[in-house]
Amino acid sequence: MASTDWYRAGAHGIDIRVRLTPKGGRDALDGIVALADGTSVLAARVRSAPEKGAANAALEKLVAGALGVARATVAVASGHKARLKTVHVDGDARELSGALTALAESIGTRPN
Repeated sequence: MASTDWYRAGAHGIDIRVRLTPKGGRDALDGIVALADGTSVLAARVRSAPEKGAANAALEKLVAGALGVARATVAVASGHKARLKTVHVDGDARELSGALTALAESIGTRPN
């Protein structure tokens, strides 16, 4: 089972640590990867360029689709102009944690 240090459940949903690659050729979740400091993040790529929030919007749509939640419940909470971001998903933390665990098992982990 994948490590869960890449997301954190809270009172109003979950926060997911993401490393985003804009202009990545396709919209996809690539797996759970370890950073140099030993923490893990969800690696994602989107076709959109990082201009006027387009890449962030594409990331929000991608995460919503992967978790099967409404797009309106997903928002980039921090790192708007950075590669490393925190994405907040509003909802029942227990259900969302289960969905993320299943997602992690389906996409796996990959080396840096």
